[in-house]
Amino acid sequence: MTAAKGRRPIQIVEVGPRDGLQNEKTVLDPAVRADFVSRLEAAGARRIEAVSFVHPKYVPQMAGAEEVMAALPPAPGHSRIGLVLNGRGYDRALGTGVDEVNVALSATDGFGLKNQGLSVDQQVGMLADILAGRANAPSERGGSPSLSATISCVWGCPFDGEVGTDQVADLVGRIAALGVAEIALADTIGVGDPWSVTQKIEAARAAAPEAVLRLHFHDTRNTGLANAYAAVEAGVDVLDASVGGIGGCPFAPGATGNIATEDLVYMLERAGFPTGYDLDALIETARWIGQAIGRPTPSALSRAGPWPV
Repeated sequence: MTAAKGRRPIQIVEVGPRDGLQNEKTVLDPAVRADFVSRLEAAGARRIEAVSFVHPKYVPQMAGAEEVMAALPPAPGHSRIGLVLNGRGYDRALGTGVDEVNVALSATDGFGLKNQGLSVDQQVGMLADILAGRANAPSERGGSPSLSATISCVWGCPFDGEVGTDQVADLVGRIAALGVAEIALADTIGVGDPWSVTQKIEAARAAAPEAVLRLHFHDTRNTGLANAYAAVEAGVDVLDASVGGIGGCPFAPGATGNIATEDLVYMLERAGFPTGYDLDALIETARWIGQAIGRPTPSALSRAGPWPV
């Protein structure tokens, strides 16, 4: 692939096995989901959101997280992430081999109450309780897994509407003050634009200058890659993506898929930003998961293929 050289690496956290599958009508068996994780790791995923420790009553697509993790062979140099919404989910995660726990919070009371039954203040308190208990609750692998936090609805909430920059910056500062080293800003319903992405990144950096920022975009309104471009131009080095562009949130009406990993890899690698992914293997995996869920994946690269051919 022809590209400018010498630009910095961009880390892409693969979220297909969790955020990608959680809104699909087809419920895949844990063994298939473990195979999905393995295929993505073979395609170059180094950090991968493999499972979610939510109650299967609410998200049946994520049932059997323990079985998924048990089916995965050790993979030195890789980080398998488990998403949690509360302390109960965190305790479940500790009983498995996850390398990292991602705690989800919301920028708004409306989404927090719908998604977790907690207001923003209550979510911050929940996160504080998890962090306070970490030293006394080692994981199965020995030592607590690393921990990051994701803030949902940073650019807009399906229940509370627009979300202000100061509102986001305040929450980022509160999370960083608890000692969380990596904080993700998520456009859960895909309403952001590149200019507001830059604005909120700048505000988050001012609120938490020592934290690593990770950005998570959805392509609901066809702005996902433009927003990813804006994030990279603003100096962000870590982005989430879902192979095939599958995904969405069951608690966000109208939400559709994430930006596609293969589309993002193509854009970045073409411009000279190394990602460590094998583009052909990603496209093959996108087509495979499309067959597994019973519909073609929406990504551009899974239809058109790479260039040059």
